[in-house]
Amino acid sequence: MLLVAPSGSGDARHPHALAPANSTRTSGGNASASSLGAATASTPHLPPALSPGCPPGMARIKGYCIDRYEAYVVELDQNGGESAHSPYTPVDGLRVRAKVAGGVVPQGYISQRQAAEACQSAGKRLCSAPEFSLACRGPNEKASYPYGGTRHQPGKCNEGKGSAVSEVFGPSAPFNSLLMNDPRLNHWAGGLAKTGAFTESVSPFGVFDLVGNLHEWGSEVALNGHGYFRGGFYGDAEINGPGCDYVTKAHAAGYHDYSTGFRCCQDADEAVTQSPAH
Repeated sequence: MLLVAPSGSGDARHPHALAPANSTRTSGGNASASSLGAATASTPHLPPALSPGCPPGMARIKGYCIDRYEAYVVELDQNGGESAHSPYTPVDGLRVRAKVAGGVVPQGYISQRQAAEACQSAGKRLCSAPEFSLACRGPNEKASYPYGGTRHQPGKCNEGKGSAVSEVFGPSAPFNSLLMNDPRLNHWAGGLAKTGAFTESVSPFGVFDLVGNLHEWGSEVALNGHGYFRGGFYGDAEINGPGCDYVTKAHAAGYHDYSTGFRCCQDADEAVTQSPAH
């Protein structure tokens, strides 16, 4: 379900306009895909234990569950059968279902509406702003980053790389829908990483990549029809707010480009007791 949010001033700054940065990945970030194809799971860097009251692949935080990794999707046929979908291509005109795993290429090129439908197909929903915020910063409400504190530490999360459009097509390339949805963008070797590849970009609750890698659509829709996405992407996670506070409100709920991804949440099963540590 998409929630209507108050339409604040938001931001008009477009992170894709940033020039590519001459930064390199951490040793945990050399997991970019090299060919068009569907996401395939590999062993997660830190295989999570099951969280009471949540399905596998989700972390429990208070009364809700959140995917530990950014989502990938599978296509659904008319009978509900699943088949692979390339994470480098849009899902326009397709029925898709959200999946979660470590060590896969997450789905970019997806709109808020499409992401909400993918979560719903999986029995989940998009995360609200408070859910994202708590999962990202942990119990310390003053923290701005999943690794703690308010000081930006380059290299811990997959961000600060600049625009893939400028990197792939040159500095004078236009930021139009065709180019910004080109599959080649997320093949850029310095860009998108597999889920969990940046092992220090993990929150106190064991949730990966809430800052950087892909923007993550949330559940809110402003009165002007714009959706909100959070956390930044591999190009930038600072210009519209630091880390966990990063939010972009400039795009309609049907918008998508190479940087837009998502993860899902759901209510926890309250009949299952929760560890005091959570």
